[in-house]
Amino acid sequence: LASPAFDASVWEIWPYLTAGASIHIPDETARSDPALLVTWLARESITLSFLPTPLAEDILQEPWPKNAVLRVLLTGGDKLHGYPVRKLPFRLVNHYGPTENTVVSTCTEVECQIHTDQAPPIGRPLPNTQAYILDKHLQPVPIGVPGELHVGGVQLARSYWRRPELTAEKFIENPFRPGGRLYKTGDLARFRSDGQIEFLGRTDFQVKIRGFRIELGEIETALGRHPSVKDNVVIVREVSDASNLRHRESR
Repeated sequence: LASPAFDASVWEIWPYLTAGASIHIPDETARSDPALLVTWLARESITLSFLPTPLAEDILQEPWPKNAVLRVLLTGGDKLHGYPVRKLPFRLVNHYGPTENTVVSTCTEVECQIHTDQAPPIGRPLPNTQAYILDKHLQPVPIGVPGELHVGGVQLARSYWRRPELTAEKFIENPFRPGGRLYKTGDLARFRSDGQIEFLGRTDFQVKIRGFRIELGEIETALGRHPSVKDNVVIVREVSDASNLRHRESR
């Protein structure tokens, strides 16, 4: 379902081919309509699927056909805002991972929970992956205390293409593993008492809308170029819909 320009497409193609599985590609009509996509998943007998978080949240509200054989629904790319409120006929696994640490850094299975207002966690690091929550001095913070999430591992990118200053800022030496490197994600997180990581937001003004990284400052700069605009501010707010899943919208 992901565009070939999106790192998730690597995740959607190569593991399945190396395991001898078949790959099915929905048409544009199916991928843009949650109800049609559910029908398509059942008709094609899909057993494993990855869906971007906003689309997965919509899918979870749809009735599931009895002939569906989906075993696992993988999701990621944005914050999963709520737990399923009813038992699902498949496993739901939430993932986290910036493009710089392609493709996934942490994951956890999300089970049905009715009486909770908390968002699901993003899990624990995958094998050969490191995740640290550090303060501004690059020291680990205690359990429950927010800090910046740093990730590393064998899949860490080498650098930003032709951007040495940004590379030096974001890719740092791993102070806990000699010779290793870490990526400063800019994401605010904390460890729960059960060892899982809870995503809290950003340490800067970057947001994600439908899976796309948006720098609010860049929007303000573009608006400020208009001769009729003296000053402006771009904000993002979260609103709750009837399904109790929150979606970001900008204004």
